Amino acid sequence: MKLEQALPRIIAIDGPAASGKSSVGQRLAAHLRYLYFDTGAMYRAVAFLAWERGILPYDEPGLSELARTTRIDVVPSAPGDPRPYVVQVEGRDITEGLRLPEVEAIVSPVSAHPGVRAALTAQQRRIGLAGQVVMVGRDIGTVVLPEADFKLYLDASLEERARRRYAEYRTRGQRVTFEEILASMRERDRIDSTRETAPLRQAPDAVYVDTTALSLDEVFEHILHLITTRARNRINPKT
Repeated sequence: MKLEQALPRIIAIDGPAASGKSSVGQRLAAHLRYLYFDTGAMYRAVAFLAWERGILPYDEPGLSELARTTRIDVVPSAPGDPRPYVVQVEGRDITEGLRLPEVEAIVSPVSAHPGVRAALTAQQRRIGLAGQVVMVGRDIGTVVLPEADFKLYLDASLEERARRRYAEYRTRGQRVTFEEILASMRERDRIDSTRETAPLRQAPDAVYVDTTALSLDEVFEHILHLITTRARNRINPKT
């Protein structure tokens, strides 16, 4: 068996906001030549449309209907486009709107609704079960793809995650304060971890990685080492 054949077909990465899931997932997928799929993009798309159309974040019937009846596509970006993917709603590119502070503030309550999650989970499973995918989210290893053959849970301190998101917003020219980001992230953590449907939690068989004091390079190299070591052990099992 070659190393490529021994690599995990489905890699699930879970964790709270700004823990490094997206950055590491993108890099890992590019290195392995796998599909990168951030499932949060689908929930953000529903949240963006809800904000745009004036649907309140606690209107479960309205949001569930929106998720059921809206075609959301996540497609590779065009050559020269630095974005890792493009999110389209009925052919319209809404990718840039997904990181607006207004969307950030409501995506957790929107995604907590069982009807919204049910509508999007089926699509996520269809994509993930095809294999050769790095799927990133909050319930991939526990709900969406519990059969994933390699699971990671990335985490970092609340303050460090808020600092990362604050720097991201400032780079895009958005006027926000660190205190606002910190409060928003603390509330999002609370909602994500206490919701009744698919709460944020580490899968029992997931590898925990604390990224607080690590650079992106260090996290990537550590995870790649874990994956390749497991693959080599599959080829030459220890006796």
